[in-house]
Amino acid sequence: MLGDCAYGDNCEFRTGLHEAGLEYVVAVSPDVGVFGPETTFSVPERRPGRGRPPSVARPDCKPESVRALAERLPAEAWQTVPCRTTPAGAIIERRFAFVRVVAAHAVIDDHRPPRREWLIIESPAGKDAPTDYWLANLPEDTEPERLARLARLRWTIELDYRQLKGELGLDHYEGRSYPGFHHHCALVTCAHAFLTLERMCPKAPRPGLTLPQAVLLLQPLLRCWDGRCRTCHQPVDLHQLVLFPRRE
Repeated sequence: MLGDCAYGDNCEFRTGLHEAGLEYVVAVSPDVGVFGPETTFSVPERRPGRGRPPSVARPDCKPESVRALAERLPAEAWQTVPCRTTPAGAIIERRFAFVRVVAAHAVIDDHRPPRREWLIIESPAGKDAPTDYWLANLPEDTEPERLARLARLRWTIELDYRQLKGELGLDHYEGRSYPGFHHHCALVTCAHAFLTLERMCPKAPRPGLTLPQAVLLLQPLLRCWDGRCRTCHQPVDLHQLVLFPRRE
């Protein structure tokens, strides 16, 4: 799961993804609080006459923002790794640091046991300070290149979203029902997937599917059309449909 700061800053959202068994790499704001890798957690001793004994481990220091943590990292913590490959095949490299941290909000406010996450920090060459931060729950032995590529994969998502809206009509839906919106999004997504495959291998031979065959193949997936017009509810002959009418 990839997301921007609107999702990454929400500690409850990240915890829910982790408990559901989903891996995530989400951007976070520079002021998000964390405990650094040198922080130790231990369960405090019970004080006489103070109720139930404590069960949640507490840190031995105060939290700090991810910006403050990045600014105090030593020079050897930074490394240049590939983060994406352009459509032309060129490999883009950037300067990153990868640190194991614990989110402060989950421990202090939610009273949850500490959970280690990857803090991914990007500081491009020539910049005075880091520019981007991400938190990820990927395993501790994850390669730095994989972390960097996943963090920088959002540019591809933004490109796909722009194509879905600008070229395939994702934002053209004007209905008032969720099933209609779901069907519209499903059809647009299928069209985008088909065009993406065509663009990746334009010279490969393609099976000559007719419109009725294509509809039959999509029915188990979409379940959105029963063969009748949505306006007049009359049966529609698929063989008489013309997708691209010839101009006179």
